[in-house]
Amino acid sequence: MYFEFVPNPQFDFLASFANKFDLPLEGDRLVLPPVMGNGSIRRIALSPGLKLIVHHYRLKQDFVLNRIGIDGPNDLVSVIFHSNEDGASVNTGGTADPLSRSSAFAIQIASTDLNSQIRFPANTDIYFMVVGIMKDTLKELLMIKNPNPVVQTILNAAPGFLYYESMTVEIHKLLKQVTDAREDNDLGNFYQRVKVQELLYLVFEKLQKREAINHNIIHKDDAEKLSLIRTAILADLSVPPSLPELAKMAGFGETKMKDLFKQVFGDTIYNYYLQARMEEAAFLLKHGGLSVSETGYQLGFANLSHFGRLFEKYHGMKPKKYASGG
Repeated sequence: MYFEFVPNPQFDFLASFANKFDLPLEGDRLVLPPVMGNGSIRRIALSPGLKLIVHHYRLKQDFVLNRIGIDGPNDLVSVIFHSNEDGASVNTGGTADPLSRSSAFAIQIASTDLNSQIRFPANTDIYFMVVGIMKDTLKELLMIKNPNPVVQTILNAAPGFLYYESMTVEIHKLLKQVTDAREDNDLGNFYQRVKVQELLYLVFEKLQKREAINHNIIHKDDAEKLSLIRTAILADLSVPPSLPELAKMAGFGETKMKDLFKQVFGDTIYNYYLQARMEEAAFLLKHGGLSVSETGYQLGFANLSHFGRLFEKYHGMKPKKYASGG
């Protein structure tokens, strides 16, 4: 399955999707037929400048969702919350990045002039929410007096911005509250609007804490190169990344690569690698059936004491205690 679209404030995703696959559309929910799989896509309009699309389904075929960046100015800001634990991959260039099995960097904040492609394998639970908010609505909502360069760039709906943030337990909980809200509740729209405002507050609280650096426009080829770099980092978490090798592989100058990576992900390449490594360790301990020593060795730690100290720094407890449920 393949669906391609160009985002703009007037675009009706649900109607376009229904038309593409010749599906009946009733109100604000599109229920997928058994021949495709099961689940639904839901549209939630909270205000004239704030809309949601909730994807929750399981398909019998591989699915590619391809957004073509719009040319010219656009006041629409896109915030995508990915809550899948495995299976999906996303990119903003030409190479698909696997979404981490952890919560790291599962929130994408982007301008709509960048391409974005999400790939889902067949028989995978797909669960994510797209928030489309106009910049004036966002300004009115945040009412922030002294935005840092990152937040100011988003509020201006400047071209070529792309940021990733991690999904905390609190954000994931709010996401579930938004998407699982009862539709027969007379105050349901109000409830969801409040919860979405909480979500945006938590996301922008994290963005506002980022180091104040000047914004560099992320061009489509830059996004593709950053996608390649991220894929290479995550390909083997037992081996620390080599900056010269990453720069050569992606066709970046090393300084530009480091600057753009930190701008997009909010951290250095090495710190990003460490966080991904520790998130993978947590996943293996909780779901991989590996012992502490097996997990440490698989992730390239020759010194298990060092692994334990690093794990505790990131997760607040020793790996053995984490594996046993805390």
